[in-house]
Amino acid sequence: MSKVLIIGAGGVGRVTAMKCAEHPEVFSQIMLASRTKSKCDDIAQAVRLKHGVEIQTARVDAENVPELVALIRSFGPEMVIHVALPYQDLTIMDACLETGVHYLDTANYEPKEEAKFEYSWQWAYQDRFREKGIMALLGCGFDPGVTSIFTARAAKHHFDEMHYLDIVDCNGGDHGKAFATNFNPEINIREITQNGRYWENGQWVETQPFEFREELTYPNIGQRSSYLLYHEELESLVKNFPTLKRARFWMTFGDEYLTHLRVIQNIGMAGIEPVRYQGMDIVPLNFLKAVLPDPGSLGDNYTGETSIGCRIKGIKDGKEKSYYIWNNCSHQRAFDETGAQGVSYTTGVPAMTGAMMMLQGTWMDKGVFNVEEFNPDPFLDVLGKHGLEWHEATNVDLEL
Repeated sequence: MSKVLIIGAGGVGRVTAMKCAEHPEVFSQIMLASRTKSKCDDIAQAVRLKHGVEIQTARVDAENVPELVALIRSFGPEMVIHVALPYQDLTIMDACLETGVHYLDTANYEPKEEAKFEYSWQWAYQDRFREKGIMALLGCGFDPGVTSIFTARAAKHHFDEMHYLDIVDCNGGDHGKAFATNFNPEINIREITQNGRYWENGQWVETQPFEFREELTYPNIGQRSSYLLYHEELESLVKNFPTLKRARFWMTFGDEYLTHLRVIQNIGMAGIEPVRYQGMDIVPLNFLKAVLPDPGSLGDNYTGETSIGCRIKGIKDGKEKSYYIWNNCSHQRAFDETGAQGVSYTTGVPAMTGAMMMLQGTWMDKGVFNVEEFNPDPFLDVLGKHGLEWHEATNVDLEL
């Protein structure tokens, strides 16, 4: 049994805390911390009512290393589960290094001042984590996270060589709002409005935002317009599975969503450079985040489901093979269980499961790792039991 510190009190933090509380045999004591302690207190009360488990709460500025170090030392966790903002990855990693505790996150680092995200900043911590004798597990959400573990399963059990990988992410749900993002608006809009790219024949090919569109069919959902984006797991997957000739990421967007997004961009509200307003510097995207619906509020009456998976082509025993592995998650079921919608649920459950793998010693090493570098089988053996059942099919039409 181990103490664990969860940093972040949004929808993902709520799910992670709820799911950790279901397993006291692994997570003996839980602390939830964020910049706004009242959010932590609300989640702690929900956990108490649902599971009868007491969670400690604290306020911490996750961009302040001394504050983080003081909190970690006072609570004494074996690991930190970071489900706050990707801006804070490096400061939390620094605090883990100083205190000698393990680290897990669900999204790679990006600087506040630039719409750019990549693993290089975190991979640079490899030697320091190894020398300290602790582990950092990067990208243990769903995408990145489960999609990478799905890919590792494919490589282990279904292919001698994987050649073509398409990660497909569909939110077939309806929250009833004119425009809302399913996770932090600031991160979401920055991510989808920058240029895309994909891996082909040993190099990155850059694309314009929403330049490539395919009509793809998703289980239980049907056909949806899917757009090629860059997503962070591609960077580590092409590194760890070098037989891949092409790797792409697709995400669905409705026409109404894209119309709102274009207006937001055209009037400058997606900007990340400060503007002067009434004697104050205001970042337009930060202001937009303040007026958009809180993603944590979308769960009630959110209908439909998500469908996220990997479509892979390659060679097995000298023959061409196609393979599709995916999960569908009901927004309503996720909300009934945790009080959070499906997008938060599909991130929080893998974060808890990855932490469990580490604390039980199933996934444990010294240094910095992406999830696909570990044996996928024990993770996927329990993922369905934790609420994310997965399915697979071979030699099917992958449409791509």
